Amino acid sequence: MTPPQHTADSGLFAPVWAGTPAAAATSDRACLQAMLDSEAALARVQARLGTVPAAAARHITEAARAEDFDLAELAVRARGAANPVVPLVRQLTELVAARDPEAAHSVHQGSTSQDVLDTGLMLLAARTLDLILADLDRTAAALAALAARHRDTPMAARTLGQHAVPTTFGLKAAGWLGGVLDARARLGRLREQGLPVQLGGAAGTLAGYLEYALVHLPATAEDGGRRYLTELPAALAAELGLAEPLVPWHTVRTPLADLGAALALLTGALGGIAGDVQLLSRTESGEVFEPAAEGRGVSSAMPHKRNPALSALIRSAAYQVPALVGALMQTAVADDERPAGAWHAEWQPVRDALRLAGGAAHTAAELAEGLDVDAERMRANLGLTRGLVVSERLAALLSVELGRAEAKSLVARASATAATRRVHLAEVLAEDPALAGRHTVEELRGLLDPAAYTGAAGMLVDRVLDRCAREVPAGER
Repeated sequence: MTPPQHTADSGLFAPVWAGTPAAAATSDRACLQAMLDSEAALARVQARLGTVPAAAARHITEAARAEDFDLAELAVRARGAANPVVPLVRQLTELVAARDPEAAHSVHQGSTSQDVLDTGLMLLAARTLDLILADLDRTAAALAALAARHRDTPMAARTLGQHAVPTTFGLKAAGWLGGVLDARARLGRLREQGLPVQLGGAAGTLAGYLEYALVHLPATAEDGGRRYLTELPAALAAELGLAEPLVPWHTVRTPLADLGAALALLTGALGGIAGDVQLLSRTESGEVFEPAAEGRGVSSAMPHKRNPALSALIRSAAYQVPALVGALMQTAVADDERPAGAWHAEWQPVRDALRLAGGAAHTAAELAEGLDVDAERMRANLGLTRGLVVSERLAALLSVELGRAEAKSLVARASATAATRRVHLAEVLAEDPALAGRHTVEELRGLLDPAAYTGAAGMLVDRVLDRCAREVPAGER
């Protein structure tokens, strides 16, 4: 059988990012454009500093258009040099030469493949993080609204899969919100300060950049090139909206490790939300439901199913990104001034982590904005244990009358009996000789009201909402 000729990755096995803004932002064409933007920005900056003719910089910028490149051919040609920058520079030079043969001499001046590719990856990350941060603003706003609306809506807290004590759905939503705010703040700092341009030349000494400066600007020699080599990376960073590095980071891969870690923590936070939604939407729980949409959550075999599709997509990303970040942590062990294989192993994991995190963030915004909450079912589920969910409170209250040890023993004994007999805990306690004449069944039922035992849930919700109000733009809330 002849294999199909269309080889573009459309996300057939990655529905979490397929069709989302992150898909376009991390496509092969977007990756190529980021590297071309790096080349064009370098030429413009060099022109401003006087080492490249202004006309040449203009021609390079005009030629640096990804749509004029054959992606499939470029990828195959990359095999010969073990990186895509070499054939990219060759074709870019040809395109510039067609406009102005003299300008072609200014393409890639003083640069090296790693400068272009690393800067391109940072640009790709910056552009994708901008999308992610916008989606996190949406998610935070939706979760804040849920937390405020359900600040006092009682539900069962669950530990190790079982009912523990009462809580509120507002507090659960606030917990989700806190994780999103943490991830948002972390990614925001990274976007502003942690995505540096790469500018080192052939082996990290900046020698090529300096030599061309000495050729075109002899006055550069007066201070040994110090001023020029200080201005060049600063100007390139400003041109591209990236951070300025202290020194070249060809083998100090902290920026990529930091990026990967932040993406893993983000997908972990979003995966936690998705996991909760998945569990709470089980038939046995029925407390929340994903937003309905045509064709969403359907089963190929069971017509009645309404599967938590959005949650499944988000969780799929949360499971994958940490493994990709593990690869980035391994490649941080970089030898010499450019390693063989370690550098090359970074590119795809970075792209995959960005697109998975971007897809998860976009999906989480949709999930949070449309989440359907069944407060009545939450209250009904609180009654499933017939008062046992509030046994902790009763043990504390009865300790005043009986002493702590006796009260705890009494409530534990009564709880076991109530569970066995399938009756309310208040009825068993009212029959116990230790409480004879002390409390009626009605009084005990009142003390066992789940809504009256949610602790500081409301205050904790307010704390998170206050933080959200400080950090998330008002237009998003």
